[in-house]
Amino acid sequence: MPKREKVREMFDGIAGSYDKLNHIMSLDIDKCWRRRAIRKFITPDRPQNILDLACGTGDFSIATARIMHPDSHVTAIDLSPGMLDIMRQKAAQANLEDRISINTGDGEKLDFQDRTFDVVTIAFGIRNFENREAGLREIRRVLKDGGKIVILELSEPENPVVRWIYNIYFTGIMPVIGRKISGNGRAYSYLPASVSVFPRKEKWMQTMKECGFASVTHKSLSLGICRLYTGERQD
Repeated sequence: MPKREKVREMFDGIAGSYDKLNHIMSLDIDKCWRRRAIRKFITPDRPQNILDLACGTGDFSIATARIMHPDSHVTAIDLSPGMLDIMRQKAAQANLEDRISINTGDGEKLDFQDRTFDVVTIAFGIRNFENREAGLREIRRVLKDGGKIVILELSEPENPVVRWIYNIYFTGIMPVIGRKISGNGRAYSYLPASVSVFPRKEKWMQTMKECGFASVTHKSLSLGICRLYTGERQD
């Protein structure tokens, strides 16, 4: 089975408990990470057309829609119908249905015309792509000239002591919590495994450049547990 199908099935299976587990296991620090990322691109005084890839249950899209210009719009796509069902409920509860479009979609094969979006965001989803380079090239294709890509992704801390604590929690404690709450320990064993094989910051920044992005930047968040990457399409 292709990786994208395995990922879709896995997230469909944990959709109902995903938000609760996500916030418990990150101690709500993930909300701070999203706010830092949104500040990198939001322009409250100017309309923007924003694409949120691998949107999951919609936390990033909804946080963006709350503060963006009234004439801006977020298009949110994800492989998992189960996750999107939760997102639709949350968007309705927040009265943001008219500001967010929600659709099933594949980040490696975007169904949009060239130069459609001012910003493309991916929060904690790029590591799940089957072909990350194909995804980056598709993102560049749909960005307008001067448009920005903003990526949040988990990572292993570089500091040895912090990494030791991180590994105890992520590989030992987190799968147990995930299994007890969601009934799916496999999904929460997949998370640390997928983080461990994601490229280090230097290699990932080089990959972004090789896929056509300029002005690539990196910011370490929370001692390197999360990383924020940005880049621009410059023709």
